[in-house]
Amino acid sequence: MESVLEQLDWVVLGVYFLALIGVAVWVILQRNKDTADYFLAGRNVGWFVIGASIFASNIGSEHVVGLAGTGAESGMPMAHYELHAWIVLLLGWLFLPFYMRSKVFTMPEFLEKRFDSRSRWFLSIFSLVGYVITKVSVTIYAGGIVVSELLGIPFWYGAIGIVVFTGAYTIVGGMKAVIYTETLQTVVLIAGSLIITYLGLQEVGGWENLKTTVGSDHFNMWRPMSDPDFPWTGLLFGGTIVGIWYWCTDQYIVQRTLAANNIKIGRRGAIFGAYLKILPIFIFLIPGIIAFALAKQGVLTYDKADEVFPVLVKTLLPTGLKGLVAGGLMAALMSSLASVFNSCSTIFTIDIYKKLKPTTPEKKLLNIGRVATALVVVLGIIWIPIMNKIGGGVLYQYLQSVQSYIAPPITAVFILGIIWKRVNSKAAIVTLFSGLLIAALRITAEIVKEDLSGFAYEFATINFAHMAIFMFIFSVIVCIVTSLVTTAPDYTTIKGLAFGTLSVEQKEATKNSYTPTDIVLSVLLVVVVVSILTYFTG
Repeated sequence: MESVLEQLDWVVLGVYFLALIGVAVWVILQRNKDTADYFLAGRNVGWFVIGASIFASNIGSEHVVGLAGTGAESGMPMAHYELHAWIVLLLGWLFLPFYMRSKVFTMPEFLEKRFDSRSRWFLSIFSLVGYVITKVSVTIYAGGIVVSELLGIPFWYGAIGIVVFTGAYTIVGGMKAVIYTETLQTVVLIAGSLIITYLGLQEVGGWENLKTTVGSDHFNMWRPMSDPDFPWTGLLFGGTIVGIWYWCTDQYIVQRTLAANNIKIGRRGAIFGAYLKILPIFIFLIPGIIAFALAKQGVLTYDKADEVFPVLVKTLLPTGLKGLVAGGLMAALMSSLASVFNSCSTIFTIDIYKKLKPTTPEKKLLNIGRVATALVVVLGIIWIPIMNKIGGGVLYQYLQSVQSYIAPPITAVFILGIIWKRVNSKAAIVTLFSGLLIAALRITAEIVKEDLSGFAYEFATINFAHMAIFMFIFSVIVCIVTSLVTTAPDYTTIKGLAFGTLSVEQKEATKNSYTPTDIVLSVLLVVVVVSILTYFTG
C-alpha cells in the first residue's frame, strides 16, 4: 500500500503531532489534584475551549468520511442533522442551569438527584455498554481505514497506533488533556477542510457551476414524507428527538460544559459550539457534492462513497497541505476517541465504583479512572476484528438507526423531569424500561423482517426517523400517565432541579447569568439555521 503523502507532508504531520504532544505534556505537568480536576478539568475551562471541544467531540473521522460520502451520493438531506446547532443552544439555555445547580459530574448522577438511584443505574450501564459497542468501535474502525489510506500502512497498525496514542494522553491527563488537545485539533480540522472546499469550488468552476452540474435535486434538503431514506418529517422531528438526547443529555457532550466555572461560561461555550456545528455542511457535506460534480466532469473517480474525502485530498491538495489535512482527519479521530474514553471512565468511576464504595479516597478514584480508561482502550482494540468482519458502511447506517430507538425514552425523561416537577421516580424508571423494551423489539423485528407480515412487518419496516417520533410520543404518554396515577415526589428533595421548584435566589441567579450579547448571538444562530433550511429547497 502506497502513502499519498510526500516528504513535506510528513514534515507538516510531524510538526502537528509534536504540537499535540506539547499541549498534552503541558497539561499533564499541571497534575490532577482530585476527581473534579481529572474528570471536569477543575471546572475552570473558558468558553472558547468548551465550544471547540464540543465540536471536536462530535466530529469523528467516520463523520468526516461519512458526511462527504453522503454528500456525493444523496446530496443535502443529511444537512438536517448538522443544523441541530439550535439544539446545542437548548443545552446552554434550558438544561445547563439545572445541571450546574446540581453540581453533578455525570448525567446518571443528575437522574439520581432528580429521581432515584434506579434511574442512575439504568443510564450508567446503558451508556457504558452503548459507548463501547458504538462510539468506540465505529470511531476506531473508520479511523483505521483513514490512517491506513493516508499513510500507506496496514489497517491494524493504523487503528491500534491511534488508539494507543490517544489512550495514553487521556489516561495520564484526564479531561484537561482531552479538552485542550481538542482545541488545537478543531483549528487544524477546520483549516484543512476549508481549504478543500475552496480549492474544490475553484476546480468545479464556482458555486453556480456546481449547482448546474449536479442538478437541483442534489441541493434539496426537503424530500417527500414517503421518501424511504430521508423523509423530511423524520429528519426534522425524529432528528430533533435524537438531537436533544445527543446534545443535551449525553455524557459525551454535556461533560464539556460541566467543565465551566459557572453557568455563564458554560452557556457561552454551548453558543460557540452551536456556531461551529453549522460548519460541517460547508467543510464536509458540500465537498462531497463537489466530488460528485468533479466525477461527472471526469476530473476524479471513486468506487464507493467512503472514498470521497481521501480522493479529494489526493486530487485537490498540493504537497504540504495534504499533511495538514491528514493531521486534521487524525485530529477528528483522536478527539472523538479521547472524549469517549474520558466519558466512559467518568461514568464508571463516579456512577458505578464510587456508588458501590462511597468512602473511597480521591487519590484512589483518580487511579480507578485511569484503569477504567485503559480498560476501554483494550476493549476497543479487541472489538476491531469484529468490526472488520461486519464492515463499516452498513454498520454506520445501522448505528444511526439504533440511536433513533434508544434516544426517545431518555429525551422524554430529561425534558419532562426538568419542565414539570410532578414527574416522579416511578414514571422515570417505567418510561426508561418500556422504551428499552420497544427498542429491543424493533431491532429484533428488523433482523427477522423477511419472515414477518401484517402489523409486525409494518413495525419492522417503518422509517427509523419516523420510529423515533412514535417512540417519543409513547414515552411522553407513559411518563405523564405513570406520574399522575402514582404519588407526587417530595418537592423539597428536588429543589432547584425542575421548574416549579426554583427558589427566588435561583431564579435571580439564572437571570444574572446571561447578557444581551448572549441573547443576540443565540437569535442570530437560529436565523442562520432557518436561512440555510430555506435556501436548500432544490
